[in-house]
Amino acid sequence: MKKPLLPLIDEDGEVRELTQEDMALFRPAREALPAALYEGLASLKNRGGRPKSVAPKIQTAIRFDPDVLAALKATGRGWQTRVNDAMREWLKARG
Repeated sequence: MKKPLLPLIDEDGEVRELTQEDMALFRPAREALPAALYEGLASLKNRGGRPKSVAPKIQTAIRFDPDVLAALKATGRGWQTRVNDAMREWLKARG
């Protein structure tokens, strides 16, 4: 005769540690969920993150004097974007 399974939640509302017996009862989501729900969830997979950029930025290395870099970083978050914008303005001014 099988021994009865313990409740997953104790008197305090805490989830207990799962046992090997608990894990043996696990089934793949495809088997456990209604087909429509599973397909809906599966279609959401790999949609995370930001959208692909039409013109993605290119990573490069540039060397700054220590005082210049410290001053740029001291301006706070977004300093690299501001350097990019400043370079764009410089290029426009140059013609």
